[in-house]
Amino acid sequence: MNKNLDKQGRWRNKTVSFRMSNEEVTLLDNLVTLSGLTKQDYIIKRLLCKDVVVIGNTRVYKALKNHMEQLYIELKNLSTTQEIDDVTTSTIQFINQILQGMKEENQ
Repeated sequence: MNKNLDKQGRWRNKTVSFRMSNEEVTLLDNLVTLSGLTKQDYIIKRLLCKDVVVIGNTRVYKALKNHMEQLYIELKNLSTTQEIDDVTTSTIQFINQILQGMKEENQ
């Protein structure tokens, strides 16, 4: 039997589950992918009000590139009367935070 230890050597033997809407799941999946963390680590950090620190690597770069391409297509296809949905807006905001963090790190 595999035992689940976190980085501090604590046993992770409790399961927590909850329901989400399709839009919430899409947003969560976007944020997890862009963070470079596992879904479990991302959710634990957010639930415990800890900062999610994105560490640049090839997986994060690829996720940023793919999401930016998807966002470009979505925005290009919008008519002038359509509004941007909440998932897209939140994804753009998270990408902006990542890029701002990268900018500050390079200065």
